[in-house]
Amino acid sequence: MIKVLPRIKGVILDIDGTLFKGKDPLVDLQALFSLFEKKHWGFVVATNNTKSAKEYQKRFLEQGIHVEAEHILTCAEATAEYLAKNHPKRHTVYVIGKEALKEEIRIRGFEVLTGREKQADIVVVGGDFDLTYEKLKNAILHIQDGARLIGTNPDILIPTEEGLLPEAGTTLAAIEAATGMHPIIIGKPEPILFQMAVEKMGLLPEQVLMVGDRLDTDIKGARQAGIYSVLVETGVDTRQSVEAKGIHPDFIVPDMQYFMRIVDEGI
Repeated sequence: MIKVLPRIKGVILDIDGTLFKGKDPLVDLQALFSLFEKKHWGFVVATNNTKSAKEYQKRFLEQGIHVEAEHILTCAEATAEYLAKNHPKRHTVYVIGKEALKEEIRIRGFEVLTGREKQADIVVVGGDFDLTYEKLKNAILHIQDGARLIGTNPDILIPTEEGLLPEAGTTLAAIEAATGMHPIIIGKPEPILFQMAVEKMGLLPEQVLMVGDRLDTDIKGARQAGIYSVLVETGVDTRQSVEAKGIHPDFIVPDMQYFMRIVDEGI
């Protein structure tokens, strides 16, 4: 990694499995962000979750760390930004997902429908723990009548205290099966979220490291976006997973403390 470090000006950080395990931090967050400041590196914490940036700010504050919203990129913000950049504000949007996702879309001037009160131009699907048959039916009918389909992320399952529960990808699979419509995906491993994170830092892809614990989202997505990738072995995948999955990071580190030593000392 030492040969690459002189080129790096910024870092994209995954959250769960990289910075946190559940509610517990996996690294001294204050020391990590201070290191980035010392190196004059930008950073963006990027997640496939559709919570709001404020919810993640609160999570960091619980650890005594203040992180500005500009350093946090959730799939809710990224999806709403994608809509704003690629669709007229007069378009109507039907959303399956959390209130944070709906609010991000409303903030950018779109009308968010509650049902079939009028025809939607776009159907957006995120994770929804209150998913019902009615919501699924409405989305399918809107698409049958001509709406485009956008998915916040492709994750089939999400880890919770109860176990692995259905996420956005499960709902998208049902809608795709019913309509034949293939969604545009915003989150990892597709390039849109990575591109937005790079833009937030005002950098080029080749000046950025992606640090994450999942080969099929963090690492695969970074490679597709032309970003250097670092697998940290504190979450889903380890170096033993690399050959099995056929996804190769540029670097592998056992934990974030080791990553910090490399960055700080150039070892």
